[in-house]
Amino acid sequence: MLIDSPLDRYFIKKKTIRYNGELVDLSTPMVMGILNVTPDSFFDGGKYLSVQDALDQSFCIVNEGASIIDVGAYSTRPGAAEISVEEELNRLLPVVTQLRKTFPSIIISIDTFRSEVAEKVIDKIGDCIINDVSGGLLDDKMFETVARLKVPYILMHMKGTPQNMQINPTYENVTKEVIKSLSERVYKLHELGVSDVIIDPGFGFAKTLDHNYEIFSNLEAFRFFELPLLVGISRKSMIYKILKSTPEKSLNGTTVLNTLALQYGADILRVHDVKSAVEAVKITQHLKRFSK
Repeated sequence: MLIDSPLDRYFIKKKTIRYNGELVDLSTPMVMGILNVTPDSFFDGGKYLSVQDALDQSFCIVNEGASIIDVGAYSTRPGAAEISVEEELNRLLPVVTQLRKTFPSIIISIDTFRSEVAEKVIDKIGDCIINDVSGGLLDDKMFETVARLKVPYILMHMKGTPQNMQINPTYENVTKEVIKSLSERVYKLHELGVSDVIIDPGFGFAKTLDHNYEIFSNLEAFRFFELPLLVGISRKSMIYKILKSTPEKSLNGTTVLNTLALQYGADILRVHDVKSAVEAVKITQHLKRFSK
């Protein structure tokens, strides 16, 4: 909330991450623009398959105010087709190489759960954030790879795989179970020396509509980690199913939830629509000046 919470007096959240040898300040929330170079992502699949199309979209993302571009080459929508490491790299490397040349100051995030992909991209273009939807569960080498490369890591909660995660997901208490699972993974990361960890509850991943909203209503509980919090709900089914609509018509619903997420403590918004998210950040930050 915008007013002080009792949690504020007990949990002091980390407000920086180290990226490419420098500290990145998250005291003002950042916007992460999504760039899917896939043919089958749920909203923008097939739009940015060529390097030029991806670059054109990146200009839009940067010009609208994003601080981070999150590039994904493996669709993780429910039931998405699996692709090889080689195919993922063939899609990723030409795009991120051009991004690094064109936008040397932009933070690049790689949306992958494969340690081999993470390592080869970083070897090619230098430091990136690794955004792992599986929280290290689909590749047992990911944690040690991130530790060795000394790059920031987005730890997301998911059960199962993108192919089966939405087949009857069940929890007794979804918020507690997600926090417990993430806590165990954070402990392992810290044991390996990974300090720049960003928490993502994983909206839409192995969760029903009600699971998503229960977690969202309890976002302040994720202050327990004292780590930056990423929220990624852009145009997802938790919005358009409520509105009886489609991803294409879910911008307003996305902005509503992004604004609430900022009030509940989100430090990074992962979005398709950068301009509206940047405006939500500006307004909520201005409003906080008047909270007591």
